[in-house]
Amino acid sequence: MDRRALLAGGAVLAAGVGAAATALVRGGDGGRAAAPPPEPPVPFFGARQAGVTAPQQPATQLLALDLAPAAASDGRAALRGLLGELTRILAEAAGGTSADARLRGGEPARLDGLVGVGPGLATRLGLNVPAQVLAELPAFPGDRLDPARGGGDLLLQLCAADRWPLSVVAEQVTAAAGAAGATVRWTQSGFLPRTTGGATPRNLFGFKDGTANPDEDAARQWVWGPPGPYEHGTVLVYRRIRMDTAAFAALPADRRELAMGRRAGDGAPLTGTAEHDEPDIYAKNPDGSYVIPATAHVRLSSPRLDGGARMLRRGYSYDDGPGDRGLLFCAFMRDPAQFTRVQNRLAARDALNAFLEHTASAVVYVLPGAPEGGVLGAGLFG
Repeated sequence: MDRRALLAGGAVLAAGVGAAATALVRGGDGGRAAAPPPEPPVPFFGARQAGVTAPQQPATQLLALDLAPAAASDGRAALRGLLGELTRILAEAAGGTSADARLRGGEPARLDGLVGVGPGLATRLGLNVPAQVLAELPAFPGDRLDPARGGGDLLLQLCAADRWPLSVVAEQVTAAAGAAGATVRWTQSGFLPRTTGGATPRNLFGFKDGTANPDEDAARQWVWGPPGPYEHGTVLVYRRIRMDTAAFAALPADRRELAMGRRAGDGAPLTGTAEHDEPDIYAKNPDGSYVIPATAHVRLSSPRLDGGARMLRRGYSYDDGPGDRGLLFCAFMRDPAQFTRVQNRLAARDALNAFLEHTASAVVYVLPGAPEGGVLGAGLFG
């Protein structure tokens, strides 16, 4: 070997040693960035239930329970016991302390949930709930409601980063319900598309859904109960809405946007330039027609037609097979009469009605949260 080849070989060897040393300094991963730490669990205990306040997660499972008919005193005792078990199950699953091996040793469950009481149970047992939730929603034109898919004495909504913990916790809830003499009335799973940076998720029509949600100041006025025993409770209105996605997608793009009142690409109202611009429902074209048409979904659901009242919408998509996919409309408000006013306007004129069918409905009082060591629903029996 001549001197020039020897020097070249030494340089290659030195470069290899240097690369190996650098890899050792970086933890032996060859320069790859370290995996981000897992996200912390969603706290269960607090003034409000995390199923309303936590950032919306990609997967959900709803379960409605019916309690066995019983005398008021026996029914109250059964309900107390069941709420205690539900508190334990949800707190342990959220905190990573569940004894169920399926919820331990892997990725954190990132589970949050809520528990609500239906008007039938509240009336039957004389529970302490806001007066406005003691009645079911009225019938709306065009409804095709299946009683077996709606209503219920108790409603739980479980949310997580994926389906796995939801299936396990739903199994635990079902077992606790059975032990208390309750039965599962219906269940429904849902999902959201992947989003980044807090972006608004899209529904199966391809439009952003949940853009005009209230901020905290507005939520204190329209979503959460007034100061007093109901202050940190709210009302959930649930509607299962089948969507004819193929027929809607067959419309020209401009007709889809006129029906919605927003642009599909960025979610901006037809009168604005950015998603969160307030829709100007009174703006007109030079010919005198409204820029946002009179039958547009955005116009008919506008808070400007309802004294400024806003709902907190946390909807999910569902897909139960060909011909049965759509939206799980989950909206929170202080008084369900607000939903009734909006839905009456939509049922009468909404351009989307040709592509929508409401197939199930429920309304429940979402209990205030439980303090550390406390139990959900303690104020029901006062």
